[in-house]
Amino acid sequence: MIAELSKAITLYLAPVLSLTALILALFAYLAPVVLLQTRVSLLTVSPSLSLTQPGATQGVDGPTVFLGALGSCSRPNNDASVNCTAPTISPTYDLSVLPGSAPDLLSAPAATTPAFIAVALAFTIVFFLLFTLMSFRGSMGKFGATFEKPLVHRMTSWIGLLGFMIGLTSFLVIRMWFGKAVEDFNDDIARAGSSAPQLIAATSNGFIMVWVAYAFYAVPLVSSLANLHMKSAGDSGKA
Repeated sequence: MIAELSKAITLYLAPVLSLTALILALFAYLAPVVLLQTRVSLLTVSPSLSLTQPGATQGVDGPTVFLGALGSCSRPNNDASVNCTAPTISPTYDLSVLPGSAPDLLSAPAATTPAFIAVALAFTIVFFLLFTLMSFRGSMGKFGATFEKPLVHRMTSWIGLLGFMIGLTSFLVIRMWFGKAVEDFNDDIARAGSSAPQLIAATSNGFIMVWVAYAFYAVPLVSSLANLHMKSAGDSGKA
C-alpha cells in the first residue's frame, strides 16, 4: 500500500504540483503588466477612508495602482481603463494617477532581484521538464534509459534546488521591500489625518500565489532529492 502510494506521488502528483508551482510563480512574476492587470499584483494602492477617517464604512472612488516585479498598472478611478508600463527588470512605477500630496515612497527593488527571479524561473522550467521525463522514463522505451543515469539524477536535483532557493529568496527580498514601503506609506497617510489623500497601501495576492507555488514546488524537489539519495545508496551498496 505504501509502495503504491509512493509510486503514485512520484509518477502523477509530483509532476502536477511542479507544473502548478511553475504556473503560479510565473503569474506572480509577470502580473500585473503582462497579464491579470487588475487581478494579481504584489502591492496595491487603493482608495480607502480607513486611515483618514477611522471607523468610516462608506466606499470611496479614486485612483488605484497595482505594482509588480516588472512594472505597474494604474487607473484614475474604478470605472476607468487600466494603463500599464512596459515590462522590464528595472521598472519605474507610474504613480501619476495618485494625488500630489500622496507620499512618494513607492519604488521598485533593485534590478538584480527581478533578474534573479527570472533565472530561478528558468531553472524551474528545466527542473519540471527533467523531473517529468524522469518520472515517466519507464514508459519511454530506450529513450527512457537516458534518465536512469546518476548524472541526470544529480543534475535534476541541483537544478531544482537552485531554482527553489534563488526564487524563494528573491521573492522574500521583494516582500520585505514592499512591506516596508507599505508601512511607511500608510504611516504618512495616518499622520496627516483628514487632510491626507484617501488612500491605503497593502501587499497583495501575488505573494499568496508565490508562497503556495513554493509549497507545491517543495514536493517534487524533495521527491527528486530522495530518489537521488536512494540511487546513491544503492550504487554504494553494490560497490
